[in-house]
Amino acid sequence: MRVTQWAKWAAVALGSCVLALGVQAQTPTPTQAPSKPLKLGVIPVAANAATELAIQEAKAQGLDVELIEFSDWVVPNSAVADGAVDFNFFQHEPFMQQFNRNKGAELMAIDYGYSTTMGIYSKKLKKGEAIPDKAKVAIPSDPVNTARALLLLQTAGLIQLKPGVTTEATLDDIVSNPKQMDIIQIDGAHSARSFDDVTASVTYATFAKQAGIAETDGLLFDNTDPANIRRYAIRFVTTPARAKDARILKFIDIYQNSPQVQQNLKANYGELIDFAWQK
Repeated sequence: MRVTQWAKWAAVALGSCVLALGVQAQTPTPTQAPSKPLKLGVIPVAANAATELAIQEAKAQGLDVELIEFSDWVVPNSAVADGAVDFNFFQHEPFMQQFNRNKGAELMAIDYGYSTTMGIYSKKLKKGEAIPDKAKVAIPSDPVNTARALLLLQTAGLIQLKPGVTTEATLDDIVSNPKQMDIIQIDGAHSARSFDDVTASVTYATFAKQAGIAETDGLLFDNTDPANIRRYAIRFVTTPARAKDARILKFIDIYQNSPQVQQNLKANYGELIDFAWQK
């Protein structure tokens, strides 16, 4: 009897286990929520077309990236610092370092993008013509690009800066201006609209092109030094906490190794584009 009763209990227990397993197998597992797209901050420039191509390639590889375009050169960094976007791609490292100093931020550049050239451009002077006395010359107003522009004017022999002053040069560091040029500072993003009001503008080829000036028609350029190319390359920037984010690093790898991206950049910038990660 004991054996029979035990067998009945065992049979009941076994049946219960089988039933439980069957119910568990039929219970649907929770669907994993899709990851949110990476948000990449930029400003309006011609190079965004190449970035869009990288985004398309990334999507084909299962990586969703959303391009967020800002209208000025400060908000994209604030957006990364605040977490509104995951990373940005619009600035060189000296500009980022200046932002960090001014805002007490800790943004970091994690890899190189393309490098564009700053040049002296004019609608009123042809290539090879000298800048006249008392010319009105526009330069970018932000501190880093102010310094870069002044260094180029010094290379052109138009001004002399205090000895030893380089990437932090300001108008106060000019010790000689033999042509008595009127050097005015304007917001860099407005450079394209300034050409009718000045004799020449020290700006990027992108903005010259927006103003209808061929990018190669500058009076002088600053891309003759490989170290300068790397220093002023546009960088992928994020926070230290995101610096090793696998999705961000994957997108950068796609960008740097895409023939379509490089072809598009060359189409937009011609001879004045450099791929800093190859230098």
